[in-house]
Amino acid sequence: MDYPEIKSNIERIRSEAGKAELLLATKTVDCDRIEYAVKECGVKYIGENRVQELLEKYDRIKALPCEIHFIGTLQKNKVKYIIDKVSLIHSVGSISLCEEIDKQAGKRGIVMNVLCEVNIGCEENKSGFLPDEVPEAYEKMCSFAHVNPIGMMTMAPVCQNKSDYLKYFTKTYRLFIDNCTKKVDNIYKPVLSMGMSDSYREAVECGSTMIRVGSAVFGKRN
Repeated sequence: MDYPEIKSNIERIRSEAGKAELLLATKTVDCDRIEYAVKECGVKYIGENRVQELLEKYDRIKALPCEIHFIGTLQKNKVKYIIDKVSLIHSVGSISLCEEIDKQAGKRGIVMNVLCEVNIGCEENKSGFLPDEVPEAYEKMCSFAHVNPIGMMTMAPVCQNKSDYLKYFTKTYRLFIDNCTKKVDNIYKPVLSMGMSDSYREAVECGSTMIRVGSAVFGKRN
């Protein structure tokens, strides 16, 4: 099947993203469209938000020539279901979750790449470390044997004025530079995952290395 609108959307976003990697957020997106984006448009990274949906799609998407990331809120009791199915977990916003990832990765003899989730807007309804907690938290995350922190992720508050995103992304970038770039193993390029369909341009302007885009490629979700 051909999806010309997906291809044109990806081409447009890539032209605006500069050196930032494009990760397709594939929540509610069917496997046919995911496969088209990977095979026909050369997408290298896809991200699922929900454990159950990832498991339902896994038999199809595991064979695709791309990395599968987990980008949604992850409950500790669900870690065991995805630990051997993804190559990067973006949303590690507590030490207790990091401990569980370390435990489950250890059982399988693997090391899981993770990102430190930053609650940059200090919002009560969002997970993640508060900005002033990040230095200690990142140091602690680096101490686990089966967890490999390779950068940071944030979700900025929803902003009516696009320019308001800049202050949140700039603050996250400074935390990233201060805490991640000197501690990531030389074989990994530090990852700063920020910017979504409504804010990826501003995120790229502030130094994002990976943008998580869904509806801007696939259209509004059902």
